[in-house]
Amino acid sequence: MIPASWFFALSALMFVLGVVAFFVKKDLLLQFLAVEVMLNAANLAFLALAKSRGFADAQAIVFFVITVAAAEAAVGLAVILLVFRKKKSIKSEDVCSMKG
Repeated sequence: MIPASWFFALSALMFVLGVVAFFVKKDLLLQFLAVEVMLNAANLAFLALAKSRGFADAQAIVFFVITVAAAEAAVGLAVILLVFRKKKSIKSEDVCSMKG
């Protein structure tokens, strides 16, 4: 049986890697994937908490986080697609120069 503290450590590592990737990468798609990694790290932390405390409530929270992540994925990919159509690039520097 794997202790819950290992899951917390893995969750923290995933979250830190997601934050670093978000700020280091200049590609919108890779930044989007970094946000998804951070959401998955939060889900893992919720599940580790549920495992350590013996509660099933965290599983319901994870379900809602997954639902929000799916909606965020649809909207985020649509925005990235529109940026690519307009600028022919998905670099984050190009988004800063867009006007109304």
